[in-house]
Amino acid sequence: MKLRIATLTDLDAITALEKTCFPPNEAATRESFIQRLQSFPDHFWILEKEGQLIGFINGMVTNYETIRDEMFAHANLHNDDGKWQSIFGLAVAPAFRKQGYAGRLIDHFVEKARTDKRTGLTLTCKEHLVPYYAKFGFTDRGISASVHGGETWHDMTLTL
Repeated sequence: MKLRIATLTDLDAITALEKTCFPPNEAATRESFIQRLQSFPDHFWILEKEGQLIGFINGMVTNYETIRDEMFAHANLHNDDGKWQSIFGLAVAPAFRKQGYAGRLIDHFVEKARTDKRTGLTLTCKEHLVPYYAKFGFTDRGISASVHGGETWHDMTLTL
């Protein structure tokens, strides 16, 4: 297993995995991934097994404790001096799920946020995933103001 920072050469594999893991109304576009890789490359990590992308995690740094919809559309809102590491996307290929890989990506992001002296991490998730993120120490702050993809989300935060 290899955990490394994503690059633009990973774009096709990242985009394909995103389309596999998320419905069209929620999935980030290729153009969005280009912006993310250019705006916050140190906050976009991939997990590989024998050279194959099996998962990724990414998100900008911000001073907001919760994710706002404009963050998804404007990667340049990234503030490397911000207090909160967001998690925009966590994806693991279906054949590799339930083997701890998503947890490995989350743990890495938490440790990086701790090393970077962030206040904490923030993400949004659907209600059925609240218990999953709670296992990592995230607290459910209730229904999010985010309406990304026309869905109902929960704001989750982990204070370091």
